[in-house]
Amino acid sequence: NGHENLSPDFRTFLDARYEHRYAPEQILGYIYAVLHAPTYRSRYAEFLRIDFPRIPFPEKKADFEALSALGWELVQAHLMKDLPPLKLAHLEGKGNETVETVGYSPEEQAIRINKDQWFKPVPKEVWEFHIGGYQVLDKNLKSRKGRVLSLEEINHLSAIADSLAFTIEQMARIDAAYRTAFKSI
Repeated sequence: NGHENLSPDFRTFLDARYEHRYAPEQILGYIYAVLHAPTYRSRYAEFLRIDFPRIPFPEKKADFEALSALGWELVQAHLMKDLPPLKLAHLEGKGNETVETVGYSPEEQAIRINKDQWFKPVPKEVWEFHIGGYQVLDKNLKSRKGRVLSLEEINHLSAIADSLAFTIEQMARIDAAYRTAFKSI
């Protein structure tokens, strides 16, 4: 309904720190970026597993804004609202689109779903990408084992692969911006 979900103390802290009132989306973008920075994730790995780690805020307004913009782009990609079309994981081969088995070939950069069909291209780092304890594409397909994939599911798997590839690239950009913002940490 248009009301932000930020505590008054947090809002006062941010407004004073940067002498600017950022939109809630900009703040979310910043936090999302920090949580996706590999340097941050490595440093706070234990806290990320068991508790809520602190979110550091850079001294410079420009660093906050750079991370915010990168994070917001990632939010949009994860919501599948603004996803760069990388044209990954297209279903190839003749068959009935039934998921019988799920296997990955790094040489072919392909995920086989039955003896005659596969999704291709799927770079190894996209295939191996995990969110939490799950390998995303593997879990998605194995949960559909024994089923015929609909056109919507086929297109969605391709969009997920594009999103994962973008995430990998964006995390590298975020990490560079994070390391710039927090040279002394």
